[in-house]
Amino acid sequence: MNQDIDKLSVLYASGAYILWGFLPIYWKLVEEVPAWEILAHRIIWSFLFVIIIILFLRKQTAFIKEVKWIIKDWKKMIGITLASIVISINWVTYIWAVNNEHVLQASLGYYINPLVSILLGMIVLKEGMNRTQLISFLLAGVGVLYLTISYGVFPWVSLLLAFSFATYGLLKKMVPVGSIFGLAIETMIVTPIALTYLFFLPINAFDLGSIASQTNLLLIGAGAATAIPLLLFASGAKGIPLAMVGFLQYIAPTIMLLLGIFAYGETFSHAHMISFGLIWIALVIYLTTVYRRPAKVQKQYNH
Repeated sequence: MNQDIDKLSVLYASGAYILWGFLPIYWKLVEEVPAWEILAHRIIWSFLFVIIIILFLRKQTAFIKEVKWIIKDWKKMIGITLASIVISINWVTYIWAVNNEHVLQASLGYYINPLVSILLGMIVLKEGMNRTQLISFLLAGVGVLYLTISYGVFPWVSLLLAFSFATYGLLKKMVPVGSIFGLAIETMIVTPIALTYLFFLPINAFDLGSIASQTNLLLIGAGAATAIPLLLFASGAKGIPLAMVGFLQYIAPTIMLLLGIFAYGETFSHAHMISFGLIWIALVIYLTTVYRRPAKVQKQYNH
């Protein structure tokens, strides 16, 4: 493989993770809007944005074929529908967490996500878990448990983000669809629900009388904020090994962690230090298995 292509792929993938890491700043700009309303707009504008990209790339024929292929197979249709519901749960949880000062919990959720994926693979796909992976999973579990005992509050935000995204990844593995087509189909499925929800809202943050208002533009821009990192990741992941993806994916939660502490003033206590420390050790152990056993890159990621 050409060295220049490698560098460009790394740049694309890194750019995607950096954008995902800074995404809390975007949601903070519309924190006065309820999370479910932001979610509805994110779904609708993501669908429209991706459809425009598909038309621009002249891939509409291939997209229609993909849709027909899924509709003809009820198992795939159920799988992609469940994926659209699960990623919607992930999105709304993430938005709610950011706008309710739980950025650290969101960061924790995406740190432990790869370990949850291993667990689900073992339970659902009957994949084996080697000793190293088991140790990393147990260490992460101890970290979460320590945080729960120390604060007396179950970190449900972290676990819901981790399990919803891991479940989404599992469903995408069972129904393999390209990143752009996948996002288009998933948002297409839930767009009618999002439109119905907005229609019946007594008060809507989106003001039709002032399209160019800051809130309106930010809600419309949620489509681009969702699709652009995904496009970058899809372009970059094709040219880099899984081991490098395994390393780069921690850019996003690390940026979230730093934003939570230094930008939004969330408390990073001694308990957080111990819990995150245990999880970081678990991740280092986990990454050793990735480097030892390279595999095909799974081309999906969403926040």
